[in-house]
Amino acid sequence: MSTALELPDPRPTASGGPLRVALVIGSVREGRVGSSVARWAASHAERRADLQIDVVDLRDLDLPPDLPDDPTPGLRAWAERVEGADAFVVVTPEYNRGIPASLKHAIDAVRQEWFAKPVAVVAYGGKARGLRAAEQLRLVFGELHVQVLRDTVCLGLEDGALDENGWVCDPGAVRALELALDRLAWWGTALRAARTEQPYVR
Repeated sequence: MSTALELPDPRPTASGGPLRVALVIGSVREGRVGSSVARWAASHAERRADLQIDVVDLRDLDLPPDLPDDPTPGLRAWAERVEGADAFVVVTPEYNRGIPASLKHAIDAVRQEWFAKPVAVVAYGGKARGLRAAEQLRLVFGELHVQVLRDTVCLGLEDGALDENGWVCDPGAVRALELALDRLAWWGTALRAARTEQPYVR
């Protein structure tokens, strides 16, 4: 049974319009849980008037493995989506104490497009609940001048966080997601205003 998110009122739209948030599904494995977790996160985020959600499935990207100096059409398309976003929600599993190779490759494929933007992390895994993958993302994104939120949504697949239909049913996760989205909206609004007033030093 899914847990509904109770919102007393829609969030007001930030100055400059809704924040454009790219919600990235970081796993490309067959049978992945990530698509279900992403649908859950997107369903809550889309209820808010202050966020405009763009779901990015890494399976759909056409990124070259060697990242050539002359960008391919697929690489340019990915760069444009990252550049066009004001903030990000990254949904990642924990594989062998880290993030998937597909997610690391997508992050590394572009650089300045990430600068001075916030990221909220929704992680899932076994006993560690995806926390080690989330911590690795802090290191990776730190090099890209990204503000990673302190608040991580961690889901334990061995703890019954998902029901038989693959839907997140942990009430604590719902509260954690709402807090993360609130803070993502704050950081996204503040950093968008700052970038508008003065371009980030590159």
